[in-house]
Amino acid sequence: MASSSEDPATCSEPVGQDHVESLKGERLRRYSYAVTAAMIVLCNGVFLLGLWGSGVKLDSLIRIPDPFNPTKDICLRLSWHRVAGLEEPIRLCSEWINLSDPSGETHKFQQETQVVQGADGKLYFDHGARVDYRFFLFGSFVAVVIVLGVSLKRYLIARYRERLGIPSGKMSSVT
Repeated sequence: MASSSEDPATCSEPVGQDHVESLKGERLRRYSYAVTAAMIVLCNGVFLLGLWGSGVKLDSLIRIPDPFNPTKDICLRLSWHRVAGLEEPIRLCSEWINLSDPSGETHKFQQETQVVQGADGKLYFDHGARVDYRFFLFGSFVAVVIVLGVSLKRYLIARYRERLGIPSGKMSSVT
């Protein structure tokens, strides 16, 4: 009896067609696992290379308003700002250190933030739209990498399946 490690084509004893098909199926399954693992590594590499090459910082893609809080922050620089509803500009803190921020970076008054006077006479910040369109470009890049990776994986597995002579209807759970 031929051992299971021998190639059925070189074996002198007759081997059943089912055994050959199961060996081909096992080879296809192992190949698909290897291609899947390689595509995961490759797509993550492309993603990280694209992220590094673009110079985009992920924490800057989503802008969260950071207004000056006199009880928790130290003001470093004051500047004049126009207020909707008042004739004369007022002085506001334009650069400060947030004491609860462990990074120690200075926070700045965002240019698109408008200072408005409410009906009660108090000043409020209107931060406007906080949409950064680079975020959509970044999401599109991720989607393209995923779609191309899945397409390439399916193409490689279909090509290997054809090389093994397995009909495309069989072993569909592999791809």
